[in-house]
Amino acid sequence: MKIAIINGPNLNLLGKREPEVYGNQTFEEYLTSLKLKFPAIEFVYFQSNIEGELIDKIQEFGFSYDGIILNAGAYTHTSVGIGDAVKAIISPVVEVHISNTFSRESFRHQSYISGNAKGVILGFGLKSYDLAIVSFL
Repeated sequence: MKIAIINGPNLNLLGKREPEVYGNQTFEEYLTSLKLKFPAIEFVYFQSNIEGELIDKIQEFGFSYDGIILNAGAYTHTSVGIGDAVKAIISPVVEVHISNTFSRESFRHQSYISGNAKGVILGFGLKSYDLAIVSFL
C-alpha cells in the first residue's frame, strides 16, 4: 500500500510553531514513528508553503497512490484550486488537521477540501495522521 502525506504552509515549523497548539515534535520525527508503526505501508512525504506546488503533488499522486493524507494548512480555508485538485483525482483523500479548527477563529470553519474528501479528521494532534492511515486499511 502506498500513501502520500502532503502538508501545506507553515507545517515545516512543527516543533517550533505554537507548541501549545501543534506540539513539540517535528513532522520528520513523527514520520519516522509512523513508518515503524505501519511497516507494510510505503509513505511518501511532501511539504510546501506554495499553493501551486501542493496542487501539482495532489495531481501527481492522485492517480497512482492508494490514498492521500492532506493537511493543506491555511490553504484549506482559501484555496478553491486545492479543492478542485482533490475533486479531479481518483485516489481517496483524507483531510487532516492537527488542531480542532472549529475551536479556533471563525474563518477556519470553512474548508474547500472537505466536500471532495473521503473524510475529515481534526483535533487529535499528530495522532490525526494515524487515524487517517487506519481509514485506508
